[in-house]
Amino acid sequence: MISAFTIALLCGAAFLAGLIDSVVGGGGLIQLPAMLLLLKGTPVPTIFGTGKVSSLMGTAAALRRYAGQVPLRWRAVGTAAVVAGVFSWLGARVVSRLPQELLPPLVLGLLVVIAVYTFWRKDFGSIHAPRLPARREPLYGAAVGLVIGFYDGFFGPGTGSFLLFAFVGLFGYDFITSSASAKLVNVATNLAALAYFASTGQILWSVALPMAASNIVGSTLGAHLALRHGTGFVRGLFLLVVSVFIIKLGWQVVNE
Repeated sequence: MISAFTIALLCGAAFLAGLIDSVVGGGGLIQLPAMLLLLKGTPVPTIFGTGKVSSLMGTAAALRRYAGQVPLRWRAVGTAAVVAGVFSWLGARVVSRLPQELLPPLVLGLLVVIAVYTFWRKDFGSIHAPRLPARREPLYGAAVGLVIGFYDGFFGPGTGSFLLFAFVGLFGYDFITSSASAKLVNVATNLAALAYFASTGQILWSVALPMAASNIVGSTLGAHLALRHGTGFVRGLFLLVVSVFIIKLGWQVVNE
């Protein structure tokens, strides 16, 4: 039996995760460690499945807040979302079959590259200037969806940040447009992974539902702040979250 105090702590983590994730991704950096710490003894796939309920509802709330205010390039983003959903489901299927200790060093290296590049390029993501021909955007969207979708279903933390960087770096979108685009793709990946976890009974609904409500509140607030303060705010928060993620994963890799 999970105590009310434990659920309250998890809800606090979900609120903060939703706030951060709705702007720059990386909510899993807060939510997943909290669940692993507070739900000791619970199988890891069940923790992942429970967390997906919260993540899906919060991401959907953020997407709704962005919708109508941020124009999306639907051929590219929609393709990425569909492909990402398929491969997120596949990633969720193998989550309990492959050694996850192989992922943190790889993710750490990618985040270091992302942080250095973003610090170096001061104008990175400040201007919305799509650089790909319209006919090629869906192809790139499919590639992004394949790689990041599988990663989200299998591991998860940092997915929103990777999507944000991909839409800025590959497609030339500004941070606000990239954040809104990332939310659409993230809804698809969360929904697909959740479908698998739900079908296999790996969700603690008594924990998932209050966490989802908290995540929705945090995500709505975060999207409001992003729209109000613009690309500079999103860029700064993106660098902060990536830096914290690097420190966390670096500590984990060194101490294993």
